[in-house]
Amino acid sequence: GSHMAAGGDHGSPDSYRSPLASRYASPEMCFVFSDRYKFRTWRQLWLWLAEAEQTLGLPITDEQIQEMKSNLENIDFKMAAEEEKRLRHDVMAHVHTFGHCCPKAAGIIHLGATSCYVGDNTDLIILRNALDLLLPKLARVISRLADFAKERASLPTLGFTHFQPAQLTTVGKRCCLWIQDLCMDLQNLKRVRDDLRFRGVKGTTGTQASFLQLFEGDDHKVEQLDKMVTEKAGFKRAFIITGQTYTRKVDIEVLSVLASLGASVHKICTDIRLLANLKEMEEPFEKQQIGSSAMPYKRNPMRSERCCSLARHLMTLVMDPLQTASVQWFERTLDDSANRRICLAEAFLTADTILNTLQNISEGLVVYPKVIERRIRQELPFMATENIIMAMVKAGGSRQDCHEKIRVLSQQAASVVKQEGGDNDLIERIQADAYFSPIHSQLDHLLDPSSFTGRASQQVQRFLEEEVYPLLKPYESVMKVKAELCL
Repeated sequence: GSHMAAGGDHGSPDSYRSPLASRYASPEMCFVFSDRYKFRTWRQLWLWLAEAEQTLGLPITDEQIQEMKSNLENIDFKMAAEEEKRLRHDVMAHVHTFGHCCPKAAGIIHLGATSCYVGDNTDLIILRNALDLLLPKLARVISRLADFAKERASLPTLGFTHFQPAQLTTVGKRCCLWIQDLCMDLQNLKRVRDDLRFRGVKGTTGTQASFLQLFEGDDHKVEQLDKMVTEKAGFKRAFIITGQTYTRKVDIEVLSVLASLGASVHKICTDIRLLANLKEMEEPFEKQQIGSSAMPYKRNPMRSERCCSLARHLMTLVMDPLQTASVQWFERTLDDSANRRICLAEAFLTADTILNTLQNISEGLVVYPKVIERRIRQELPFMATENIIMAMVKAGGSRQDCHEKIRVLSQQAASVVKQEGGDNDLIERIQADAYFSPIHSQLDHLLDPSSFTGRASQQVQRFLEEEVYPLLKPYESVMKVKAELCL
């Protein structure tokens, strides 16, 4: 816990630092991918292995176990770095470093294991814990947007198809398009998290040969060892089959879900950016915030732009594990290692950043109903023509005559809008035309925007109650946390 506060990467200004760590991601996510967390977990795995081996009858003493236990945190990073330089092997460097502060246990540390016992099992623990950090963050974004959608479930707004004016929808209904995508992401993240399996205790090519030898051919004890360590690590299941590593398809599964989340966030934040241009909606903007170094009046949607920028990176990262898994020859090759060091951490730090940022945006979205209303007024007369024709026919008119009259008046009104830059005056033209006198008194009613939004508000209510709130139930206890925006 105490290390978490330090968070990101406080390296020297003379050296490259990953902006994900130094600038964007939360301290808690940076900690999960830190050296301290990784190497402490390696030691924990060596301790669990020794405890299980002792329980199953190998000659390991309580004193050796105790010595390992009391040195889990006592990591000499400098010594480990020097050892790695000398040995060119990160795991052996840490076996030696751990052994140095556990002289009694030194001889039994890593007994029967291969490097992937600590490397891969630690990666799986890190993936699980990183997913556990993302899940409540995503749930909170959905919850904030659900509040927003509920509040504006029946506020009419102009719908767009092809970014051209279309039939009306409501501000809340449009927000539900965003929420639905994020709900799919939440279900996917949860599924991937729950499907994670431990590599377990499998030996060098996954055959458990070294452990079978340690236990003198006792199959049952080798099975027990695998099961005990898996349970100690908090996993329900371990793979029955592995090569030297857990299958790299696991990394594809995890990063696919994160890339898919990236696509959702990119779409949502693009919509917000377009709405900001239309002046219908804005992301939160601080009193001291500067929109542009040159143009003092600017209020740019920079948080949404940051989300799009990073989401684009997140979407590309799934290519790494796809290619890595495809070239793992036989029991394994080592061309996965350097790649995985980068793409796994980056994917989670990036996802973490965009969720923190999107939560911050969704906690302070500003809507401008008057602008929305004005835009509806510009387009609604054209949309109302069908209703006007029906009303005229009810009043005894001919559909064909009425259609032709409205067609002519509509063309004239469109010309005022497009050629002269004026307002849509179709309704004034209809009011001035004696032909339409039977329905003049009904025009206000026929032009009420809320009669054009169909079942939008009922859909919002049903969607939130049946699909969204049940999905958020497990996260109720962490809902109050506000989003802290990094730099």
